[in-house]
Amino acid sequence: MTPRPTLTTEAGAPVADNQHSQTAGAGGPVLLQDAYLIEKLARFNRERIPERVVHAVGTGAYGYFEVTNPDVSRWTRMKVFERSGKRTDVFVRFSTVAGSRGAADTARDPRGFAVKFYTEDGNWDLVGNNTPTFFIRDGIKFPDFIHSQKPDPFSNRQEPNNVWDFFANSPEATHQFTWLFGDRGIPASYRHMDGFGSHTFQWVNAEGEVFWVKFHFKTNQGIRCLTSGEAARLGGENPTYLHDDLCAAIARGEFPSWTLKVQVMPAADAAEYRFNPFDLTKVWSQKDYPLIEIGRLVLDRVPDNYFAETEQAAFSPANFVPGIGPSPDRMLQARLFAYADAQRYRLGVNHTLLPVNAPKASRYGLRSYGRDGAMRFDGNFGAVANYEPNSVDGPIQTGEALYSGFALEGNSGHYVPVRHRDDDDFVQAGALYRLMDEAAKERLVNNIAASLAQVTIPGVIERAIAHFTRADADYGRRVAAAVAARRG
Repeated sequence: MTPRPTLTTEAGAPVADNQHSQTAGAGGPVLLQDAYLIEKLARFNRERIPERVVHAVGTGAYGYFEVTNPDVSRWTRMKVFERSGKRTDVFVRFSTVAGSRGAADTARDPRGFAVKFYTEDGNWDLVGNNTPTFFIRDGIKFPDFIHSQKPDPFSNRQEPNNVWDFFANSPEATHQFTWLFGDRGIPASYRHMDGFGSHTFQWVNAEGEVFWVKFHFKTNQGIRCLTSGEAARLGGENPTYLHDDLCAAIARGEFPSWTLKVQVMPAADAAEYRFNPFDLTKVWSQKDYPLIEIGRLVLDRVPDNYFAETEQAAFSPANFVPGIGPSPDRMLQARLFAYADAQRYRLGVNHTLLPVNAPKASRYGLRSYGRDGAMRFDGNFGAVANYEPNSVDGPIQTGEALYSGFALEGNSGHYVPVRHRDDDDFVQAGALYRLMDEAAKERLVNNIAASLAQVTIPGVIERAIAHFTRADADYGRRVAAAVAARRG
């Protein structure tokens, strides 16, 4: 029988007794000199780090991405897509948005779908959701939107008044609210939902040609969703229902997979497209820009430790590699700062050194002039110069931009987004409603009414119904009738 290892203090000294504190005699008080007791309690007090402000409830898994399209290089010089059959390791984190740690993962809520590609040119993070759109189009509104969805500072619960008051004053959210309260608002599992990059990104090929691109992960398990009643029951029985489902499937060898498809728009099309192609509240027509398959995402391993990997996984939409970059999407531009900054707050400035976040496949390694900071444990680059330019052998720039710039004009200031011919806050919400069959429409309306009927702020219900009516007259009529029936 293999001898069991010896328990030690944090300093590596053997622990004599892990069952009893040092006391002044058998019946006396505990002694301050019991350094192991003090160490153990002090460390326990500090085991929790700040949770994510959004996407706090999460589940992670490792896997790979495999290219299936040999022609992606005509649009981008990203090496991850350079040839058919190429595989790249990935880490994926699924999540809910509004709930705090410990909340049920079956809530009616968008699901985060964040993918970290460990590419040879560094880590590329594609940080999206299970919906192709979002509630707002400008990042300056994001803190207010999240405040309206999170527990109220007075009541400490999510308040329908706050949720619907924000919506009543933000007609651009009509499309996303239709997604949220429809059948796909509660996935039956993380395996049975699609994922989207949501934003428009820039692709640049080896010749310098620029394209706009949207990413779609299509589940190969089929779409499955929960009704509100099923979600309430399952979440009450097991708040980690979706987490457990994913882990159990991988343990059984049923590795979930998604087909990655893209929509590609030539850069010149953007200015004249019928609506603003950088507006996150809208989708591109697949008739105009068909889905093109480029690869397959497979998840085949769960993390060895939830905290070390899933909880400390740090994603940022600003993590680009050569061949991809941002667009003028205002929400994306705000996220480029906010996500990395959130991780610096949660995990510290050295969070990219953690194994789950480190650029382990990069041919360049991690060679920066960043030094010091909390939890620096890798030698801190030793005697290598910590400034640039220098006359020694420190790392130097390539002079090659990751992506192309885009043309700017006008004076700085606060501007309403440029309107295109068919820009409208309601037309796509109406189109989504009309795609539903009668049973799906009825479930959508009942889900909305169950929440909206609780509102007590004067005028909010009427304005919300007006938004749905502008999307589709039948949609608004049904919501009005269902709310009236619930309110008596």
